[in-house]
Amino acid sequence: MPSTGTIKQVIGSTFDAQFPENGIPEIFNALTVEFELNGQKQVLVGEVAKHLGGGMVRCVALASTDGLRRGTPCVDTGSPVRVPVGEGVLGRVFNLLGQPVDERGPVNTTDTAPIHRSAPTIADLNPKTEMLQTGIKVIDLLCPFVRGGKIGLFGGAGVGKTVVIQEMIARVARNFGGYSVFAGVGERTREGNDLWLEMQEAEYTDANGQKMHVLDKVAMVFGQMNEPPGARLRVALSALTMAENFRDKSGKETLLFVDNVFRFTQAGSEVSALLGRMPSAVGYQPTLSTEMGALQERITST
Repeated sequence: MPSTGTIKQVIGSTFDAQFPENGIPEIFNALTVEFELNGQKQVLVGEVAKHLGGGMVRCVALASTDGLRRGTPCVDTGSPVRVPVGEGVLGRVFNLLGQPVDERGPVNTTDTAPIHRSAPTIADLNPKTEMLQTGIKVIDLLCPFVRGGKIGLFGGAGVGKTVVIQEMIARVARNFGGYSVFAGVGERTREGNDLWLEMQEAEYTDANGQKMHVLDKVAMVFGQMNEPPGARLRVALSALTMAENFRDKSGKETLLFVDNVFRFTQAGSEVSALLGRMPSAVGYQPTLSTEMGALQERITST
């Protein structure tokens, strides 16, 4: 039986909920809250971040808390947020909860995975250091990519970062038969929409000489700039979970894009302030190293 609690306090993008002492949800568990706003039913998902004692938990809202009231019931789902995984997510656009936002119907997969999981152990890591031949000559010559490594892409507006991303996705698909996952962390809505439209138009030629759509080899997950900090903080983990499934279950070469890590850090700082944590130097959250490590250590080859 799922444990049921009651909203006791709403503080911006966080809320406190009271549960029975024998049914307190675990840290990172997802809670669902149903309420009405302007006559329309809303379903809010929150993530347990703190145990305050006496059966009280503090949760980070993963969507807007507009219309949420004290006394509203909430239900512990018994697990962290779960997102769809597998080849059915290719060519689709999701929010951090794994819900499709591209108006193309339900996702063609029943497999899901929790966004919180441990990083691979040292024994599971690939010990080899080898170059990833992208086929883009200027990259392979001047800035070769290491398989299983991480690369930062820096540039001003309009200099071609998106073009490079599209080309990398196409090369991974054509040269290795691999997949890509794009995480838009704090993206402007316009930028996300433009990327989606450009992906639909982009094509490449496979080894058999057939024209293929780039979009068919990529899954996209967005937590937009206008969304609460909890959504922007967790969207990278949702995308990473999809990428891990391609790596571990499909055995495919997988390319993960996170645009961008700075906004991930900013979202963590906002959440930390809402949870009442004392900021460290220059205002960053005291848990910055832990949060960054939890993300970065999972981005690796096995």
